[in-house]
Amino acid sequence: MKLHTLKPANGSTHSRKRIGRGPGSGMGGTSTRGHKGAKSRSGYSKKIGFEGGQMPLQRRLPKFGFQNINRVEYKAINLDVLQSLAETKGLSAIGVEELVAAGFISRRQLVKILGNGQLTAKIDVKAHAFSKTAEAAITAAGGTATKL
Repeated sequence: MKLHTLKPANGSTHSRKRIGRGPGSGMGGTSTRGHKGAKSRSGYSKKIGFEGGQMPLQRRLPKFGFQNINRVEYKAINLDVLQSLAETKGLSAIGVEELVAAGFISRRQLVKILGNGQLTAKIDVKAHAFSKTAEAAITAAGGTATKL
């Protein structure tokens, strides 16, 4: 086998369809577009979602719900997560930086501490929001809950 003898496998390549090159080509006349109708005309482009005049899907389905543009999204962190983090890393104060370093949140996320789980360690917690049960549990364990 030499480079000059290489050629593609049989049936793997096709010659381009040369449209509108006279009757001898077999693709003259209407140039494979058929007779009349929008698709035969130059400049035709179908609108996205157009279904031939039938009511399109995006108009058949009902709109529902309400998107509040002022909604603030928090990443929920439970007390048991704080407890395990304090035990493994030996922390007495947990803030956003510690949670980012541990991989629980990303830099831009806001944090809300929720009261699920047991907290026995005395931890000073800094977060953007606290639930009432979480705040009570942190203060009962002897720590402080500081809102950022």
